[in-house]
This record gives sequence, C-alpha cells and structure tokens, in this order.
Amino acid sequence: MLELRDVAIRHGARELFAPLNCRIAPGRPVTIMGPSGAGKSSLLAWLTGVLPSGLAGEGEVLLEGTSVLTLPAHQRRLGILFQDDLLFPHMTVAENVGFGLPAKDDRAARRDRVEQALASVELAGFADRDPMTLSGGERARVALLRVLLSEPRALLLDEPFSKLDLTLRDRFRSLVFQSATHLPVLLVSHDPQDSVAAGGDVLELRPKQGHGRIR
Repeated sequence: MLELRDVAIRHGARELFAPLNCRIAPGRPVTIMGPSGAGKSSLLAWLTGVLPSGLAGEGEVLLEGTSVLTLPAHQRRLGILFQDDLLFPHMTVAENVGFGLPAKDDRAARRDRVEQALASVELAGFADRDPMTLSGGERARVALLRVLLSEPRALLLDEPFSKLDLTLRDRFRSLVFQSATHLPVLLVSHDPQDSVAAGGDVLELRPKQGHGRIR
C-alpha cells in the first residue's frame, strides 16, 4: 500500500494544488489528471526525492506503512517511467534491462533473468541489440523491464504513453498495467484514455486555487 497524507507542493508561499490524500493498493491504480502546470510531475519528483530547487513538498508518504521521505532517493524503491524511455545509449538492450537488478545475482543468473524478461514482452533475441536501433514501442518495453527488474515496491508513471502512436499506446498501456498488478501504481496524465485504461480512482488537480478530488 502506498499512502499520501496531506501531500502538497509549494512554490514559495503558493501551493500548486491543495493537499492530497489517497491510498493506492496493488491492482487498483490511482490516476492524477490535470493540465500542464498543475503540479503533476513535480509531485512525482518529490516522491522520488528529486524535486528541483525552488519547490518544496510537505505531507507524509508511507509505503507498506513506513515513511519514504527520510530515505535517500536511491533507497526509496519507487520505480518510475517517464515520457522518454531514457535508455542508456552506450549499453546493449540486455545491459539496460539488467541495470537495476539486485547485486546478489551472479552473472549467469542476471543474464537468465534478463532473457526471460525480454521473451515475456516479445523481445527474445534482442539482448545484444543497440537500443538506438529499436522502434519506439520496443524501447518503451525495454524501459519498463528495466524498472520492473529493479524490484520496486511501487510504480510511478509520468505520462509514459504520450509519445507513442495510438496503436502502440493502447498495447503499451495494457502491458504496463498487466505487469504491475502486484504493485501500487500512481499515474499522472492529461489524457482521459489513460485513466480509463488504468481503472481505479482518479484525482483531478487544478492549478493554483484548485483542488484534488477523487471521482
């Protein structure tokens, strides 16, 4: 369970949105909708510990009953997918996918896990490929695997479907939500179709004087 309690983001004395409260259980995503500038991406940046200077967050964030805000960013185990896949161009597909694997796995075990993961998303045989030669949909699947194999305790989605064409968008949405049924999932988007695909609850953010509410 991922819980946000009285969470808000401020720019100086101004709140970007009124405090949010929600509980996100595995298999029941919460989608945060709102126009550009409403604070959606800033919220995710604060949750992951990378909020830019000039902005400040407040409130409590509990993951499995424990606060994550006292932990450094790399220990929070909040996986995140962005609009851009952010694959490492100097690494192979396999190296990208295996980047976040726990260090306890030996080389053979890591390779086996990576190859099984690639096969699960119809990318068998792609392990040694240059990620720059992949299509947009293939790159998106590699980015998803890289996050999932890092064994996150929750998944954050920062409009990861927005740059795909309509056909790929529908397929990738389905893949993401099917792959993450065991995790709390928080999606931010401006596309109503994303919230329809996700199911669960929807929070609407309105900039400045607005508020978030479950609908």
